[in-house]
Amino acid sequence: MRRISSIMMILCLLGAVCTSIAQTAPADFFAGKWEITVFGTPNGDAKLVADLARTDGKLTGQITNATDPSAEKIAITSVDEAADKITIGFSAQGYDVTVDLSKVDDDNLKGSMMSMFDATAKRVK
Repeated sequence: MRRISSIMMILCLLGAVCTSIAQTAPADFFAGKWEITVFGTPNGDAKLVADLARTDGKLTGQITNATDPSAEKIAITSVDEAADKITIGFSAQGYDVTVDLSKVDDDNLKGSMMSMFDATAKRVK
């Protein structure tokens, strides 16, 4: 009987520790590669790949041109994230650009670039 009580106590402690860790760990929904399509730009629809990684608790990464992977990579200068929304900032051709995206489902995002052009993103698996 004493042994069963000890085992139950250990299981309860492990459960409490695991629950605590799960509640404090940052959600990494946005981490990974996302293919972003921006519709209706002056140069037509644009396809970009955002590669986001969590470093020191913050998302960082780079943007590449999906149609020309050998093109120069663009550093992401800022990432603002909430539970279901992300804003990615970067500089391109001398302009500061932001892409606002909101979660549609586990693999899709929808939003806009610079509040002017519609944008979607799909998780690259």
